[in-house]
Amino acid sequence: MKEGLPIRKIIHVDMDAFYASVEQLDNPELRGKPIAVGGSSKRGVVSAASYEAREFGVRSAMSSVIAKQNCPDLIFVKAHFDRYKEVSDIIRKIFFEYTDLVEPLSLDEAYLDVTNNKKGNPSATLIAEEIRKKIKERTGLNASAGISVNKFIAKVACDVNKPNGQKTVPPEEVIEFLEKLDVKKFYGVGKVTKTKMYRLGIYTGKNLKERSKEYLSQQFGKSGSYYYQVVRGNHNSMVKPSHTRKSLAAERTFSENISSEVFMMERLNDIAKEVERRLKKSKVAGKTITLKIKYSDFTLQTRSKTLPYYISKKEVILETVKDLLFQSRMKNSVRLLGISLSNLNNEKGKPPKEKEVTVQLKFDF
Repeated sequence: MKEGLPIRKIIHVDMDAFYASVEQLDNPELRGKPIAVGGSSKRGVVSAASYEAREFGVRSAMSSVIAKQNCPDLIFVKAHFDRYKEVSDIIRKIFFEYTDLVEPLSLDEAYLDVTNNKKGNPSATLIAEEIRKKIKERTGLNASAGISVNKFIAKVACDVNKPNGQKTVPPEEVIEFLEKLDVKKFYGVGKVTKTKMYRLGIYTGKNLKERSKEYLSQQFGKSGSYYYQVVRGNHNSMVKPSHTRKSLAAERTFSENISSEVFMMERLNDIAKEVERRLKKSKVAGKTITLKIKYSDFTLQTRSKTLPYYISKKEVILETVKDLLFQSRMKNSVRLLGISLSNLNNEKGKPPKEKEVTVQLKFDF
């Protein structure tokens, strides 16, 4: 790690199989069984899988058909997002009992900076244990946690003892921990990148660290510099308590492919209505409208237009989307359509720079 930089105490909390666990909590007959949250139709996609289902290779974003092939006894359950949000709010309130520096990543995971915390507890490890215990008491659900000096290492550490466990990587163990780690476990290394790294003889953090910054940039573009830094324990992104929404969208996957523009406009009318509802709920408007088209061969195309004024009404959104739809001929039948608005009017000034907190290297972690 770079010398002179403040050492922070960061906790990454991630709920275990959150959506599926909530369903099992609310429906005792599902407990101990392989379940998938999502649609069971041939166009369905798994949103979440219980640990019982994961033993059969069922994963989120997997086709429901493939999931069922992997696990013939798989039980599909409809998603209940209002319920997930309700439980998430309970969990988030627990976080704020310890610190106001909470950065949610989704309904089921967040970063917490507990360097200076409301409890005056010098041990981030003990705080993580307390938080997980309170989550279990108040929701009945299990959570895992990673604790370390920055967000990257805390997130990677969180997966080490999942489910229902935690892992602390104190300052003096960071380098050894990263060097022994398989590169596929580095946050930001997906399947394609992992395969390329393996092909280049980069299997562990130690192998990655042996490559120069120039070499990694040549092989992986802008991400090369990121890999060069994180494998050395350098990741200085602070926990950001508030996020400004950059875009808002809605989309629909159809049970049957459609090729008629008339039918497409009917579907887009419904999607635009949903976008309007979400804009109203978020109290924002946007200037840039993007039409997303996924064809039957799974190729994806986007068409965008930026207006000189902000819009939020369905009629105006739909009129612009209509222009984008007829902008050019369809290359194939369509399986998915989506509408998003970006360039929103919620841009605020940059938040004040966080005060640096200097901490001695030797301290309770």
